[in-house]
Amino acid sequence: MLRIVLQSKGRLNEDSTALLNEIGINVEDSKRSFLAKTPNFPIELLYMRDDDIPQVVSSGTASLGIVGLNEVVEKGLKVEIVESLGFGGCRISLAVPKSVEYNGLQWFEGKKIATSYPNILKKYLEEKGINADIEIITGSVEIAPAAGIADAIFDIVSSGSTLISNALVEVEKVFESEAVLISNGHLDSEQQDILNEMLFRIASARVSRDKKYLLLNLPSSAIDEAVKILPSMRSPTVMPLAADGWCSMHSVVNNSELWEKVRQLKAIGAEGILVLNVDKIIL
Repeated sequence: MLRIVLQSKGRLNEDSTALLNEIGINVEDSKRSFLAKTPNFPIELLYMRDDDIPQVVSSGTASLGIVGLNEVVEKGLKVEIVESLGFGGCRISLAVPKSVEYNGLQWFEGKKIATSYPNILKKYLEEKGINADIEIITGSVEIAPAAGIADAIFDIVSSGSTLISNALVEVEKVFESEAVLISNGHLDSEQQDILNEMLFRIASARVSRDKKYLLLNLPSSAIDEAVKILPSMRSPTVMPLAADGWCSMHSVVNNSELWEKVRQLKAIGAEGILVLNVDKIIL
């Protein structure tokens, strides 16, 4: 059995749960319990505040955790980053009131900055040679300038709407974050096997997200040209049709290349092109 700690609520909870369900691990509603077993996979889930997750993993209370990289770096505890998960993207930035005239990092010299991430901010200011006072606030950092608590803030930015609603403007992007899978590094052989299976499934799910499956009819004389357009993962599948001189071709393409590939295929006589979503690709 492997225990994984997840954020108890919020977007990262939703995205983490969606990932587990995507890789075939059934997750029950986390609102009903702080500790739950999964019925079809040998893990149990512990739900905690995001800023407690690095400590829970580092101490060995949970073997694994899914948490923002920002929390891992801020806490500075002994954990291993096993995998970047590709969701929960955000940044931590310096922001100032729209009313001030910002002219570069030297503006922060001698200023008071409110933040929930004092360690990341301290390191950044030291690297830039800026002397500023750090005011630690655990919530609602964005109201600090208007309340006279600080001159500026250092906080998480996703869409930027919170800054706009508080008459603030982002001036320096300091730290890029996303969800990561962390470990305490002390898994026994059985737990490592469970983790390896999870990583295998995660890799398969991630590969499939940006892929489309193409089925099309094509003149047999155009097969060589079509293979150059659709190399697929090894090579496309080609099957003869009942109609003489025609074949069916199946292939997988990157979503970003889809319409250009379709244009090229149409130009060599392809027709009846079907585009399907890919659920999983097992490498």
